[in-house]
Amino acid sequence: MKKAVWNAIALAVIGLVVAVAFLSGRIERQSTREEAQPADVILVLGAAEYRGRPSPVLRARLDHALELYNGKLAPRILTTGGPGVVENEGESTVQSTAMAGEIMRRMSLNSVIVVSDGYHIYRVKEMLQSRGLKVYGSPRREHSAGSLHERWNYVKQAIGYLLWRVGMPV
Repeated sequence: MKKAVWNAIALAVIGLVVAVAFLSGRIERQSTREEAQPADVILVLGAAEYRGRPSPVLRARLDHALELYNGKLAPRILTTGGPGVVENEGESTVQSTAMAGEIMRRMSLNSVIVVSDGYHIYRVKEMLQSRGLKVYGSPRREHSAGSLHERWNYVKQAIGYLLWRVGMPV
């Protein structure tokens, strides 16, 4: 009996590792895919800011969104995740996308270009698509693509995605 339990646990762990590896590959492929096309809004996922000044990561996201806006791909920019922005209550990706999705629903906006770091795009797209939105990814330009840190980000996003799929908001 004990052996059967250990075998079941081992199979579950192996299955989880395979699922994370598979999703990590999908996330990596999405991370460099530029899908921007005309949409109702550009959604910029939040990042750190220091005393009202955007961190380099947030600055790069905002600059990229501005390029898309200036290219007339969408007439609006919606930012998430902190004080001084339109959606300013979200403390996690799940909360931010839920609140942004609600704002878009109330404004009758049906399509969105998501701007974030490449490793973040897959999970955000899935969350917004689950709300019935047409979603296009547009990752900010990366300087360290392919690094070990970047690969770890793919794994973390895969785990976050799986947790979200089972109802755990991370």
